[in-house]
Amino acid sequence: MEEPFRDADENGFDFVLSKEERFAKGKALRKTIRRSQQREWSPKADRRDPVDILIQTSIGREEKLIPIRYSRMMESPFSFYRGTASIMASDLSHTPSTGLEIQICGDCHLMNFGGFATPERKLVFDINDFDETFPGPWEWDLKRLATSFAIAGKWKDLSPKISKELAWNVADSYKRHLLEYSKLSALQIWYAHIDLAELIELGVDEEIKEFQKKRFKKAAEYTAHEKEFAKLTYQEGKRARIKDEPPLIYHPAGIEESIWLKEAEIVYQRYIKSLSEDKQVLLQRYSLHDLAIKVVGVGSVGTLCGISLLMSATGEPLFLQFKEARKSVLEPFVKTKGKYEHQGERIVMGQKLMQSASDMFLGWTDGPNGRFFYMRQLRDAKIKPVLEIMKPENLKDYAKACGWALARAHARTGDAAVLSGYIGNGNKFANAIAGFSTLYAAQNEGDYNKMLKAIKEGRLPIAAEM
Repeated sequence: MEEPFRDADENGFDFVLSKEERFAKGKALRKTIRRSQQREWSPKADRRDPVDILIQTSIGREEKLIPIRYSRMMESPFSFYRGTASIMASDLSHTPSTGLEIQICGDCHLMNFGGFATPERKLVFDINDFDETFPGPWEWDLKRLATSFAIAGKWKDLSPKISKELAWNVADSYKRHLLEYSKLSALQIWYAHIDLAELIELGVDEEIKEFQKKRFKKAAEYTAHEKEFAKLTYQEGKRARIKDEPPLIYHPAGIEESIWLKEAEIVYQRYIKSLSEDKQVLLQRYSLHDLAIKVVGVGSVGTLCGISLLMSATGEPLFLQFKEARKSVLEPFVKTKGKYEHQGERIVMGQKLMQSASDMFLGWTDGPNGRFFYMRQLRDAKIKPVLEIMKPENLKDYAKACGWALARAHARTGDAAVLSGYIGNGNKFANAIAGFSTLYAAQNEGDYNKMLKAIKEGRLPIAAEM
């Protein structure tokens, strides 16, 4: 990744540029890529068929789960968008960019943000999914996030004007908070976080504020592992077992299950070695009791994901989620080469770079057949957005919150002064991002219709979930 905040003098000695100099470097980038150019989107004449990309990204996934993936994606253009980071990565590679590559999320849409507990048990708001994280153009995260709001606005039957305003609010909030971070020291930026309770208080809708406060209180009191234990398990002799709820939660059948459990113990021990010594000591108080495959999300469906049940010697449960780590969809389209051969390590390190606080059990491991995985706690006081109840004003508040969180993440992995210098203080950049979002939302809908046609023609299999 480039470091525009550094330079060398005539003797070759490295030094750090002042904030004013870095801001000027960012402003100078406008001569290379005008801010108004960030609006541009039109598909190339040789643009790849989105259905072909979907089929390609299903290679290597669990065959029997692929129909669930397409079933979830066909629910709406918004659901389709959540599962098509690969299509947009290909498209974004043909859009104007300043050329600055920083660590980015890679799949930055509005459902990948939310509240969760830090290791200190403080509830914060942040990005919470990093499966595609990789060094790449900072604009890509912002464009994908803003577009997700434009698509969600139409999904909720809002007017084109309001849907575009949602995207604009993402970019405007990103601009304003990035400027604030540009005035802080590197250490101050690293300590920065978004307090969820304070964020809720900033809302303008009293009814939603009360709803969110109740969710906050419940999450703060939530003893996740004990409640999940009561809901997800049953007793088989002296051993606790995870309940099967096929096709979304299940154990491998017959002899395959005993092989699976033996391999799981080896995989688990490799995972422990990826953690710091203090976490290794803590997990020595637990033993692996059971694990099951669990279908999660939209884009992850078909990859090997699941939950592990650990029990302490005194009977306390601990649930860990494991997710298969495949190559980032960004990798073929960026100029920076990947630093990590292990895809689980790539995700973990990218998450630690971008999040204000990461799960204390976040680690990586190798699985059978050369597969990579990462692991973290299951549902540790998580608060997800509930789009169904949000009115336009609530969506605007949420758009501003996501823009803020993304600015904080980019300020950690990039140079806020350089980025702010390019963006400026006016509305030109936000207007361009909102314009792009409207254009790409229409592209997404066209791609969604192509997927529906492919399903009708039998090119893509679907299955009803139970």
